[in-house]
Amino acid sequence: MKHLPKHLRQRWRYLAVSLESWPDADLTRGDFQREVWYAAQNLVGDTGSADADLTVFGFRFEDGEGHAVVRVRRDEVERGRAVVACVDGVNGHPLGVRVTGVSGTVRACEEKYIRRPQVSARERHVALAGSDRRALVRNRRIDARVGDGYLGATDLD
Repeated sequence: MKHLPKHLRQRWRYLAVSLESWPDADLTRGDFQREVWYAAQNLVGDTGSADADLTVFGFRFEDGEGHAVVRVRRDEVERGRAVVACVDGVNGHPLGVRVTGVSGTVRACEEKYIRRPQVSARERHVALAGSDRRALVRNRRIDARVGDGYLGATDLD
């Protein structure tokens, strides 16, 4: 079977998505893909979800931070951005999601909008509520261990 001519092929756009969660969150590409599909179905329904055809291409998530590249049809970029913004958690872990840019190719998307972390996470002790607690420091964000969860803070809090 022959390929379609270029002017008849489907046109795609790629969304660069920044992800942030607690340091102990364990997320995979499949988990994030499933949540994107559920969000699309809940927001725009079955036909709208099929029109947008959202697919997670690239995915990396380590130590509570990561990124994803989500493919969407060219005419459905705004709908795709809205769907991705509706994802608020994966596997019971809260998730901060931000679309940082849109591009016409995966390579351009990764080069322009996805920057590798320059500073790795390190652990230190912080004073919180009158006691010393273990905390994970990532750039200017501090995630202090409180009970069975985390409390987010910054240097000046």
